Amino acid sequence: MATAVPVERDAVAEAFPGPVREAELPGAVVHRTRGGTDVLAAGVGPALAAASTAAALAAAALDGRPYGLVVSAGIAGGFAPHAPLGSLVVADEITAADLGAETADGFLPVTDLGFGTVTHRPPETLVRAAATASGARTGTVLTVSTVTGTAARADALRARHPRALAEAMEGFGVAEAAAAHGVPVLEVRAVSNPVGPRDRAAWRIGDALAALTEGFGKLALVLESWNRHDHR
Repeated sequence: MATAVPVERDAVAEAFPGPVREAELPGAVVHRTRGGTDVLAAGVGPALAAASTAAALAAAALDGRPYGLVVSAGIAGGFAPHAPLGSLVVADEITAADLGAETADGFLPVTDLGFGTVTHRPPETLVRAAATASGARTGTVLTVSTVTGTAARADALRARHPRALAEAMEGFGVAEAAAAHGVPVLEVRAVSNPVGPRDRAAWRIGDALAALTEGFGKLALVLESWNRHDHR
């Protein structure tokens, strides 16, 4: 079983066509497709994404049909020139970029403070298979609670995370919930805007959603056939 957690559920539903049944959970609605993939519009931000994903994971486990994979999917800002508008990114690292403390000497991630983690790593075999099937770039996808709106902030993030290709707002929350249930996670993002000075006129949300839909069409077989027990 796989569950997709997209910003725009239609992109995933198109890749898994057929009748859709709705199941209401506390604070969330799961859309169950004929192929066995559940689709959840998890909301904006890491906290709501974590809560919604945890609710879906718990409900599935209690129902005797636990998920084998969680996919966080949606649009993102891309770090130019590494992830241009309309490109697809598959995360090999899902990192909380602003979880920590500001100090006089700079930012300290929460791990340096002796608490928790800031990075989840999806299964390498799945990342490779997903990137090969979809033509996506692979690298770090950052999770932020505040969208970057200045060149200085973009440069600071890139300096701390030189492998970062994109920033979004949900992936780390989804990954935290999946990890708590011992379920692997994958993050797939289509780039809708450059990371840097905020310019809504430069956003291409429609193009990004089209790229995400096309990407999921190519990923469907990979996601349906992947078995974590075959790739330990």
